[in-house]
Amino acid sequence: MNAASTFILSTAEQPWVYLLVFICCTVDGFFPPFPSESIVVGLASLVITQGVPNPWFLIISAGLGAFIGDNIAYAMGKAIGTRRFRWMRSARMQRSFAWAGYELAKRPASLILVARFIPIGRVAVNLTAGATGYSRRNFVGLTALSAVVWSTYSVGIGVVAGSWFEHNHLLGVLVAIGIAVILGIIVDRIIAAVRGSTPMRPEPAKVHSASQ
Repeated sequence: MNAASTFILSTAEQPWVYLLVFICCTVDGFFPPFPSESIVVGLASLVITQGVPNPWFLIISAGLGAFIGDNIAYAMGKAIGTRRFRWMRSARMQRSFAWAGYELAKRPASLILVARFIPIGRVAVNLTAGATGYSRRNFVGLTALSAVVWSTYSVGIGVVAGSWFEHNHLLGVLVAIGIAVILGIIVDRIIAAVRGSTPMRPEPAKVHSASQ
């Protein structure tokens, strides 16, 4: 986290920082280990204390990247299914795919909107939506809305946290990232608790149909 904070402090004033945010958020849509939330929230924590980056440009670049990344994941799911790569076949991911397939059949709109706030959850839902043939038109509309809400929320967290530490930029970045991580864990735990009451492997053949 210290390394990430130092990197954020060194790039906040650079004109290409918005391109960096866009790329990170795009990749994070289909590759969960990429820390897009940490970068967006960390940069936003400097808006009040340093005056950079521009919060509106930050929201736009993060939201656009999130939208494109989510739709790339949908296209991947449609093209290759949910078992092509080794990381997809892990027990945790397969449980996530099975749950996503079940929930998409019951409440697709709320699932896609909420999943954007959970790093691994959003990848599982987006890939499964493509693999199961969920309406692309509906998916595009829902991911556009979720991207706007997520980017605004992330920048808001950073701005608020950063304002608490006007005289210590590094601490402000660290606290902002910490808050984002904790909130992500809380949402993930809530979803896991709800998921525990639902069947974990509903119609597996249907969920993986695109990979056959």
